[in-house]
Amino acid sequence: MSGNRALVERFIASLEARDWDNWAALLHPAVVYEIPQSRERIRGRDRYLRFNQEYPGDWHLRPKVVIADEQHGVAWFEWHLDDRMDDGMAFFTFADGLITQVTDFWPEPYEPPPGREHLTEPW
Repeated sequence: MSGNRALVERFIASLEARDWDNWAALLHPAVVYEIPQSRERIRGRDRYLRFNQEYPGDWHLRPKVVIADEQHGVAWFEWHLDDRMDDGMAFFTFADGLITQVTDFWPEPYEPPPGREHLTEPW
């Protein structure tokens, strides 16, 4: 069961390092990424990768707690974006040693910023 915990830890560490090849290798090709606060969904590894590569600002992540079992995981993390710092949570689903779904919860609802409509679908 610790394998999926390590998977989430590598997910966060590779995002922080902008190590896109290693990060993408952790994801199922049909991964689904959801952000309930902005009501956005991204389907597929390539779009999710591009979303993160194009995300503006000097953002950073630091995990506080990571818990995982055979099917699900959660990470409580601190994030920094330019001069702002806050907490977030991400919930993960796993299959065959890969991440198949990520749901990110940010501190407050917000309208989706312009410029990422080519990657997301509203819901």
